[in-house]
Amino acid sequence: MLRYRMLGKSGLRVSEICLGTMSFGTQWGFGADEATSHQVLDAYKAQGGNFLDTANKYHGGETEEIVGRWLVNDRHRMVVATKYTLAMDHSDPNTAGNHRKNMVRSVEDSLKRLQTDYIDLLWVHAWDDNTPFEETMRGLDDLVRSGKVLYVGVSDTPAWVVSASNTLADLRGWSPFVGLQIEYSLLERTPERDLLPMAEHFGLSILGWAPLGGGVLTGKYTRGEQVEDSLRAQGNQRRTHERGLAIARTVDAVADELGVTSAQVAVAWVQAQGYRYLPIVGARKVSQIEDTMKASQVTLSEEHLARLGEVSQIELGFPHAFLASDNVRDMVHSEARVHVDDRPKPY
Repeated sequence: MLRYRMLGKSGLRVSEICLGTMSFGTQWGFGADEATSHQVLDAYKAQGGNFLDTANKYHGGETEEIVGRWLVNDRHRMVVATKYTLAMDHSDPNTAGNHRKNMVRSVEDSLKRLQTDYIDLLWVHAWDDNTPFEETMRGLDDLVRSGKVLYVGVSDTPAWVVSASNTLADLRGWSPFVGLQIEYSLLERTPERDLLPMAEHFGLSILGWAPLGGGVLTGKYTRGEQVEDSLRAQGNQRRTHERGLAIARTVDAVADELGVTSAQVAVAWVQAQGYRYLPIVGARKVSQIEDTMKASQVTLSEEHLARLGEVSQIELGFPHAFLASDNVRDMVHSEARVHVDDRPKPY
């Protein structure tokens, strides 16, 4: 059974693995039909899962409708997160972006499709550099005060924007972001440069999407006697490069040593980064969600974490590498720093 964690600095209890629903629907030419989607939801709930992540954009709204029909008999037990920002009508510029008009319209439409009168967590789906973050934060706070939204979060946005937004919310007494949703996996660790330290500083929960690296970390392209180029080409090219496949092979090796699946190791690695880290896993089949949920039972040893960390290590770049050098640390803290016990950092 899944366990629960507090979401950000709130008192909201969410399951340690979040179910992503982007694969629910058929309007995009792929995905699970409604009956299968409901079976996946049933399997997730049966293991204690209560945290659903969807978006108004997914399959043109079909995904929210599928989730809404499933929620009818058990709405209050589930924590429902949806998103707004992305264009719903590409002929109308005001059906996209983070401004008030799109925000209000999107929430009203999502409430209808989800067949509910409130959204537990509303994500800003992506940064809109044409809308001042001040407008977005005030609009989100109005939605919270109205009772239509309980908490707010932000996805796919630069660290400085999230930082400025939460600082403003704190100063004005508005509702702050309680969570940060980003791509995060052994294949995509660049958020460690700025996004993750920022999130830890503000006490944000970190929802990692694509923890399986688009399927690369499931063994899809690395297991078997031969991996054909044609099969590899079906994957995302930015993930199926040689470095990505080397990471995947290490995941496979650790999985074999533990007697678990590669997908379970990949998801367990995200969870192992700390209390705030919650992987978002999707599924088109019941067998897929049953497999990945077992990641919560996988314990990676220090040796396993070291191997996975080494093969997937990234360069932090400037100024991080510069500030970490011994010469610079000697100048910033003096050479007497070796006699000083550092204060524990929030990350």
